[in-house]
Amino acid sequence: MENTEQRYAGVCLDNQICFPLYACAKEVVRRYREPLEALGLTYTQYIVMMVLWESGAMTEGELGRRVHLDSGTLTPLLKRLEKQGLINRVRPKSNERKLVLSLTEKGACLREEALQVPAVMQGCLNLPPEELQQLKRLLDKAMANMAQTRKEG
Repeated sequence: MENTEQRYAGVCLDNQICFPLYACAKEVVRRYREPLEALGLTYTQYIVMMVLWESGAMTEGELGRRVHLDSGTLTPLLKRLEKQGLINRVRPKSNERKLVLSLTEKGACLREEALQVPAVMQGCLNLPPEELQQLKRLLDKAMANMAQTRKEG
């Protein structure tokens, strides 16, 4: 017969992978706040801008898939970026159900200012570069595995 500690070990906070992932992600996002304030961006807006800087114009659906956000979360964020003059949101006449996003000149120029953000954040986790790369590989693998099981399920 197992003892109580063993029986409930699966629901102990210290035995969970989800909690340190959650707490670490929350702390990293908090630390982004200061360097991003200088750009006038929230963390999520910064993520969206990085994708647009990297990939150029795309539909809202493509962007949502890339940043793992649904349209209910993404739409208000995009409206704020448009209001700030950083992006354009256009419905093409050929398919008015789609919303195409593109950078404005101001949004494209913000990329230069954003170059300082990774340098400021570099020491945030205080891990050697090889461990940071390993952590990223493991997180990417976990995300890919979860996406695969979602498709299968």
